[in-house]
Amino acid sequence: MAKGLFPRAWVKKSFYFQARISFVRVKYLFLTWLTVLVGSWVLYVQYSAYTEVCRGHECKNAICDQYRKGIIDGSACSSLCDKETLYLGRCQSTLPNKQVYTGSWGDHDGIIRCKLGELLHYELGEEPEPRREIPVFDKPTKGTSVEKFKEMVFNHLKSKLGEQANLASLVSQILSVADGNRDGRVSLPEARSTWALLQMDEVLLGLLLQDRGHTPRLMGYCGDLYMTERVPYGPLYGLSLPWPLVAWVPSSLQRTIDQWFTPSWPRKAKISMGLLELVEDIFHGTYGSFLICDLAAAHFGYTDRHEIRLTNTGAVVSEDEFRRTMRVLKCETDADCVYGVDCRTSCNVSEKRCREEPIQPNLAKACGALKDYILRGAPSAMREELERQLYACMALKGNAGQMNMEHSLILNNLKALLWRQISHTKDS
Repeated sequence: MAKGLFPRAWVKKSFYFQARISFVRVKYLFLTWLTVLVGSWVLYVQYSAYTEVCRGHECKNAICDQYRKGIIDGSACSSLCDKETLYLGRCQSTLPNKQVYTGSWGDHDGIIRCKLGELLHYELGEEPEPRREIPVFDKPTKGTSVEKFKEMVFNHLKSKLGEQANLASLVSQILSVADGNRDGRVSLPEARSTWALLQMDEVLLGLLLQDRGHTPRLMGYCGDLYMTERVPYGPLYGLSLPWPLVAWVPSSLQRTIDQWFTPSWPRKAKISMGLLELVEDIFHGTYGSFLICDLAAAHFGYTDRHEIRLTNTGAVVSEDEFRRTMRVLKCETDADCVYGVDCRTSCNVSEKRCREEPIQPNLAKACGALKDYILRGAPSAMREELERQLYACMALKGNAGQMNMEHSLILNNLKALLWRQISHTKDS
């Protein structure tokens, strides 16, 4: 009886063993299939997003088509379209209609930007349709004289910056940029490219601030495609986390991590002085006053010499334009009176209109952005005084134009304090 049971038990155990192996195989087969399916879906989504957002070839083709037809011209057109010595490198675009690429032009590296129309929906595997938009290169029209073009530029600047005493000199500076081939005259195609560039506020503001070294230098342009010098280090501080991690990292931990990825303190002091000088230069500057409406670290970078650069001039607005915008803005509470990210005014509840006066000047916001950055690692002998001055700076309220003395005093004290600490070092 025992002998008969042994084969039966062995067969039964063998059956269960084989069944378990089959189950494990099916399980792993299913997991493998699921992994391939999910991976394929992620690749599809990534590829679709890339092809929709990164459209540099389309941008170049559209620009070169207009150049070859003789509609536009500029200092970069020949290199981009004929010689092909201006290359588009890595895509950095985040929006389909605003193309941003790293680029190289001969021995120079830079950032290339170009505008595109909205992309219509298309299926994977199909070619994106070319941009469909009203032509941006239709002004000035054929027969427009240089004097008439100068008048057009002057009126455009006046509409953007308000009445300024030095607008005529700014017009001359822009006409010098417009003469792309340096032949002493501005042709109609060059004028069309320049006019298209001036319609983009970030280009105009970049030109206003580049003479003082606050923004990357404009290296060349063709139509509304333009290249600026590359800022080697950015953002100003911190680490750009991959987007899946951003939602999971607490803001307090993010701020701590940000402080780990910064230069040495003397170099931070020099960078901070650069930001204070930027604030000083746009406070009643040559072409009026400007407001920085987003002082995020991501909008700034610095050079090998630790000189700060404002890499996103779209965060800057002229005070004249700011006032015009807020004047017509309806509101129920102060929360409705916001321009950009952090340019705020108060609400006149009785009239349900926003007031024109900014609540916080640039200097107060700059000090708030610098507080954690510059206090970390500060020499103990001056840390207390530095902290006191930063908090006094952050407490500034109201329109800075109404308190020139206090604004200038705090600014100069901060710069002097930092300079005393680094003037004897190689970083100065």
